[in-house]
Amino acid sequence: MTATTAIGIDIGGTGIKGAVVDLVTGALLTDRVKLPTPKGGRPQDIVETTRALLSTVSKGVGDLPVGVCFPAVVKNGHTMSAANVSSKWIGLAAEALFEKGLGLPIHFVNDADAAGYAEAQFGAAKGVAGVVLLTTLGTGIGSALLNDGVLVPNTELGHLQIDGHDYETRAAYSAKERDDLSWENWAARLQKYYSTLELLFSPDLFIVGGGVSKHHENFLPLLNLKTRIIPAVHRNNAGILGAAALAARFPG
Repeated sequence: MTATTAIGIDIGGTGIKGAVVDLVTGALLTDRVKLPTPKGGRPQDIVETTRALLSTVSKGVGDLPVGVCFPAVVKNGHTMSAANVSSKWIGLAAEALFEKGLGLPIHFVNDADAAGYAEAQFGAAKGVAGVVLLTTLGTGIGSALLNDGVLVPNTELGHLQIDGHDYETRAAYSAKERDDLSWENWAARLQKYYSTLELLFSPDLFIVGGGVSKHHENFLPLLNLKTRIIPAVHRNNAGILGAAALAARFPG
């Protein structure tokens, strides 16, 4: 029988956050606990902080599935890249490291994939047929590709080469801040990015996440696309929700 509650933990470059999730409604059943990511982002330090967070989140709730999402390509439990954390994660058997450190089985997944799955289960992509592309606009550009609600993992579409650039360096929200771009000038870069995705994938829906999506009215109406593009529903909680939902679906 599939669990109806699970714990989701979202590890980022600056913070590690987690909560107990109601997998029927997508609501958080506990306060969201957040701890700072240890300086340097080294594996053992992050595992220790995650263990401290889990002990707080899991207090009094019994044994629940635990999902952990992380800013890296994840293949067979190994982290094959590292974004805003130590390069020691590259090629590391991370899932096994967390399971040993936490003392329980977990489901380990890329953070943008967790966010996309959350939107498919509880948000803007729920019940949407066909190809859905979620992008998170932040320090970089994360991506999640879903087809009829099924996740295709590790797409990393922020790294598309457009005009000779790794395009997240041009179109992420950090690029808007770095280059002091107006909404209009940033939208011109986003137009090029989303037009390229449209050409490559012919999606049925774009969903835009990341913190800047709360200001979606300033830039989404400036885009001229064939595909409908809408803001994500679960911004800061998406990783927690998706990691928890995947843990229940694929128990360790």
